[in-house]
Amino acid sequence: MDLPGDLEGMLRGERGMDVTFKVGGQEYRAHRFVLAARSPVFSAMLFGPMAEKDMRCLDIADMHPLIFKKMLHYIYTGSLPKCGAYSAAEMQHLLVAADRYGLETLKLGCEDELCEKLDAKTITTSMKLADQHGCKRLKDACLEFVSKGRRRLRPRVV
Repeated sequence: MDLPGDLEGMLRGERGMDVTFKVGGQEYRAHRFVLAARSPVFSAMLFGPMAEKDMRCLDIADMHPLIFKKMLHYIYTGSLPKCGAYSAAEMQHLLVAADRYGLETLKLGCEDELCEKLDAKTITTSMKLADQHGCKRLKDACLEFVSKGRRRLRPRVV
């Protein structure tokens, strides 16, 4: 049985999709029950006490359409789409999206990737994200990166 492959096929098809998301001018269709099963936030949005009975279209603010699409793929398959290496910026945006929608395994995966991608250009943003989104491993990696950099910059006493 290839459950992730079957669910990916459902995402690519239109059959049974009962909710549309508008994200930055793009529309994405999905299945409410799949979203609710994978995300506590989508569960509350779609089936919680405040959910509208016939809610068919939801606007998603503050997210790039491609990040939403990758997150949707992850919700259905448990993996990110294979499209080459992801940049640190993409991983940072995915981490924010994962935290926002309660996708802990995606969040942990993004955190791991960001730990590997730390450099002088990403350290500041990664440290801020670690603090804002409760990413202890990323914060520890940032602190270690900064600490190693300081040791290299100290002049040697002869």
